[in-house]
Amino acid sequence: MENSNNQDMLAIERLLSVEERQIRDSVRDFVNAEIVPITKQHFRDAIFPEYVVKGMAGLGIFGAHIDGYGCAGVSPVGYGLIMQELEKADSAIRSFASVQSSLAMTAIWLHGSEEQKNHWLPLMAEGKVIGAFALTEPDHGSDPGSMTTFASPNTKGWILNGEKFWITNASRANVIVVWAKTPDGIKAFIVEAPVKGLSVSEIKNKLSLRISSTGSLAFENIQLSNDSILEKSKGLSSALQCLNYARFGIAWGVMGAAEACLTETLNYTMQRTQFSRPIAAYQLVQSKLADMYTELSVGQLLAYQIADNKRSGTLHHSQISMAKYRNTQTALDIARTCRDLLGASGVLDDFVTMRHMMNLEAVNTYEGTRHMHQLAIGKHLTGIAAFDG
Repeated sequence: MENSNNQDMLAIERLLSVEERQIRDSVRDFVNAEIVPITKQHFRDAIFPEYVVKGMAGLGIFGAHIDGYGCAGVSPVGYGLIMQELEKADSAIRSFASVQSSLAMTAIWLHGSEEQKNHWLPLMAEGKVIGAFALTEPDHGSDPGSMTTFASPNTKGWILNGEKFWITNASRANVIVVWAKTPDGIKAFIVEAPVKGLSVSEIKNKLSLRISSTGSLAFENIQLSNDSILEKSKGLSSALQCLNYARFGIAWGVMGAAEACLTETLNYTMQRTQFSRPIAAYQLVQSKLADMYTELSVGQLLAYQIADNKRSGTLHHSQISMAKYRNTQTALDIARTCRDLLGASGVLDDFVTMRHMMNLEAVNTYEGTRHMHQLAIGKHLTGIAAFDG
């Protein structure tokens, strides 16, 4: 959200506080210096750049929205801006920070004991411990309530059995927050890795989020102590609380990806000459640019509004659903149109747009598809659930 190439058409920059601008600029400088130059090669190689973790921790990115426990405690807008700047580089970078912060750390922060929070959160904020959030199963994506992972009580604590799929940081995590059914309902457990009975498999051949480390987890008779349970976790709603923190960050992050595509495409259309004129001089191109910048501005305002609602304590989960599905779809539409305007050059990874487009295909699906969020909004409007559960 900056007045560059006249992109900030609604002067959203003026809504930001001095501190929020400083947060954005410090993350932007780090991303441009340390992450942007290596994304192309890391996307080709499908390897996460481990060395950026220390720098991200040094900027206070991990758990930035949390007060205390060694975390930065920034405003909702400040946290959103962090996600925006990370996703300008690559959705996988934002996804890594989001899983660490909005999912794993938030689960411990919201549902853990003081002992668990005091032990794990400072280590995770410093990047010394990497977290994962294990909710999704191979056969239960949009219907996590039907999970089959089960934790049975025994004399030593709990025995964990089951399988999770599409888990970011699966092969890298030191701490995995695992959601499992118990005789008393769904609970969250901290599983420290490695541990006997835990098998991890990397998901290969992804065409989206290639920089992200994504895998499956299998739990076979893992013995957990009573101290491993997050005692404040009570049912699936506790997991959804964490997901809402992540969806909030996605609504901001995807606007960063869209802006990166637009910046690249605007510059290209100004420089690319056909029939003795830059293609930006043609009406069809200008109409597409106008539509995309209008949609970007609306999406940025939507992200800002849910952050303002969060700051005032009035944010409702249906608003997060609206922002997640609307902004993600908008960013994907922008990326696709930008790819078209780039012509044949748009399929080359010398340009960032197609990489963002491929990433956004996955972001559009995970943490609730468009249709699931539409149904959540529909339930809020009508009071009638159009889905089971």
